[in-house]
Amino acid sequence: MRAKLSYAVTAAVLVFYFALVGSRGVMLIQAGTLLTVTFGVAVLILPVIGVWFLWKNTQFVRRANALAAELDAEGGLPVDELKRTASGRVDRDSADEVFDRRKAETEAAPDDWRTWFRLAVAYHDARDTPRARKAMQHAISLHDGKPVQTV
Repeated sequence: MRAKLSYAVTAAVLVFYFALVGSRGVMLIQAGTLLTVTFGVAVLILPVIGVWFLWKNTQFVRRANALAAELDAEGGLPVDELKRTASGRVDRDSADEVFDRRKAETEAAPDDWRTWFRLAVAYHDARDTPRARKAMQHAISLHDGKPVQTV
């Protein structure tokens, strides 16, 4: 719940920022000179890219959460079996061991979105965020029946 609240607050702050920047871009365009119109258009591009990025990220999170809920209902969510240090950080050897099992599971059933979901969690636990995201996108594509690119 805390993560959802943090995400919502961050998204709200970003939307406020995009609106503020967009209004400045409009003001520059209204000034009417070649220089201010050029800067105004450039300034308006930033909020458009930001809104697009925020929208795509929100869609990704919602789809990943839907897969987690479906997997939980099936009883297939990965169990947190990682060893932790005294400070609470994940033990690297433990994360590597779980990752190796998840990778083998995925190689044995490459068309099952569930194995890709669990592999994404293992990547995340190993602090490999880019690969975790790609594996989760692969799981989402498999679940939705969309053509899948090689990961």
